[in-house]
Amino acid sequence: MRLDHSSLSIIPSSNRRDFLRTTTACAVGAALIPALNQLGLAAEVTASTSRKDKFFTAVKWGMIEHPGSVTEKFQLCKDLGYTGMELISPLDGFALEDVVAAHQATGMPVHGVVDMKHWEIRLSSPDESIREQGINHLRQALEDCHAMGGFSVLLVPGQVNGEQETHDDVWTRSIAGIRHVLDTASRLGVRILIENVWNGFCETPEQLRDYLDEIDHPWVASYFDIGNVRKFSPSENWIRVLGNRIVKLDVKDWSVKDGFCKIGDGEVNWPEVRRALDEIQFSGWCTAEVTGGGAEELKDIHRRMTEVLDLR
Repeated sequence: MRLDHSSLSIIPSSNRRDFLRTTTACAVGAALIPALNQLGLAAEVTASTSRKDKFFTAVKWGMIEHPGSVTEKFQLCKDLGYTGMELISPLDGFALEDVVAAHQATGMPVHGVVDMKHWEIRLSSPDESIREQGINHLRQALEDCHAMGGFSVLLVPGQVNGEQETHDDVWTRSIAGIRHVLDTASRLGVRILIENVWNGFCETPEQLRDYLDEIDHPWVASYFDIGNVRKFSPSENWIRVLGNRIVKLDVKDWSVKDGFCKIGDGEVNWPEVRRALDEIQFSGWCTAEVTGGGAEELKDIHRRMTEVLDLR
């Protein structure tokens, strides 16, 4: 069952005319970027289009601790100012029909899903039978995402985990597994987006860039987590190295003293992150991945995302 909504459903109907005018202007401006780069002016031109027209906000499904039905949770997020939802695969405690009903009742699109099996059933496992299960779960996540109207599956490709699961093993085994489902991704129009996490894998931006480039497929790209990389090096450097390989963002903060913390309270240099995102002309979904809660906590998270990304 496929949700029936157009790609413009992420934009309120009252704003679609302005959105289309802005998009047209961006298309014209994009043609000038190479020349303007020579003058150091590209970032200023790109930033002239308001980020609130280009960045769309969501939270991870597990962060929503508000009681109620799937529809009520969709409605809560809409009321708090979020523009869409990210779900999970496999669904837990509710059915696809509940997601369809929630979308129809609220107009809130599902922009993607998280493959919830990628940690325990890894594409990098030394056990071939486990890897096969991981491939099957990834394929099912692609099917689930398509059925919900989404267009990406977040994937952690594996974990560096001893002599039988080295960095090279994660690299080669996960790429082999991903290639098994590229036909499904292409057929459904759902991208496989690799998240950078603390799994011992690709801990420099150059490594992650080269990993994606070795896969070399239009349906595989980066789901870039801004806060996860701050432990290793400045987030803005990763953004500049990965460039347009970045399709979506996870938004969180981190500091040496406190570890993961509230968005805006850590060591992520948000002005530089915004500048780097403008330089690569990022436009897309920004999903919070922090400690959630009820309405008040989710409201504060939206406020913080709005401030650090300058979506006002």
